Amino acid sequence: MPSIENIIALTGSFLPLTATILFSGILLWGMQLLLIGRHPDLGNEQLFPRQLAMLVLTFAGIIAIAIALPVSESFRTQIVGLIGLIISGILAFSSSTIFANLMAGMMLRVTKPFRTGDFISVKSEYFGRVVERGLLDTEIQTDKRELIAFPNTYLITNPVSVVRSSGAIVSTTLSLGYDVHHATVEPLLLSGARECGLEEPFIHVLELGNYAVTYKISGMLTDTKNLLTARSNLCRCVLDVLHTNNIEIMSPTFMSQRPLPENLKIIPAAPDHQPLGTLAVAEEVVFDKAEKAEQVEQEKQQLLDKIKEYKSKIEQASATEKEQLQQTIKNYQEQLVLMEKPEEEASSDKQATETVADVPLQHIERPLHLFPGGQ
Repeated sequence: MPSIENIIALTGSFLPLTATILFSGILLWGMQLLLIGRHPDLGNEQLFPRQLAMLVLTFAGIIAIAIALPVSESFRTQIVGLIGLIISGILAFSSSTIFANLMAGMMLRVTKPFRTGDFISVKSEYFGRVVERGLLDTEIQTDKRELIAFPNTYLITNPVSVVRSSGAIVSTTLSLGYDVHHATVEPLLLSGARECGLEEPFIHVLELGNYAVTYKISGMLTDTKNLLTARSNLCRCVLDVLHTNNIEIMSPTFMSQRPLPENLKIIPAAPDHQPLGTLAVAEEVVFDKAEKAEQVEQEKQQLLDKIKEYKSKIEQASATEKEQLQQTIKNYQEQLVLMEKPEEEASSDKQATETVADVPLQHIERPLHLFPGGQ
């Protein structure tokens, strides 16, 4: 039977272990409640660093419990080494995926291909609005109200189409018979597009099929939050405007058998009214960003050429003229800085940009005429 001294010694040896377990458990419970439990509405992005902190505290608690075990020093060292090996193995197996998604998330933050609330299409298979952009994954909500989380590496390695918040092209196609002249159809389709709220509508003739002509009507939607409704409204308005004007819609697979006189050719008569003289050019509507980017690059090059030209004139200028030229160069450089800013910041500085742009124009002609060979 063990003596009281042995029982006391055994209890004393387990006392540090018990205290460490209780302290670690209370600490982890308190931190869980403080970081996560009291914030059930946190998204993935805000939740990730808190979960990472809890993981670090858990590993620290396990190591503290291992150190407090009432065993020999050599055995304790082996246990701590085994725990470290297990943790290293877990990190080694998961680090490639975790760090790849983390780096992809940082890349998406820098490049900003889309923002929260934008409509995006991934690989033309998944379509929805961005709900949250996390460090490890991105979540979208589909038109079926489903939530889909994509690892950030998936978005980096696959094509992503983004509907711009400044406007989107809404389109629909339909087939009409050859007995309806296109000059009659096009004004009706354009009016239907305008009735449903689309701006700058335009029409393409996609195909001359065996039984029907396929038209595509498109227009600019400025309020992209109503994208799905706008697509439905466009189809509804096209139906209404055609049926109101007694024009039947014929699909390529629809075949109408009607008794016709022999040798009769189905060629529609030209309408009495003149067709529309000027139609919106699709490329000007669809590729407006590329057009604007090209224009900005040309303006930047012109500013750089002017700066280079004025710097070459400074050597021959007098003190007063040098001051004017230096001020002009400074104004051009400020314009370059403003052009490098994002669109949102540039629009907020529009008034300042216009004020700066007027200054060099006052000095372009006068100093150049004072120099030999000036324009």
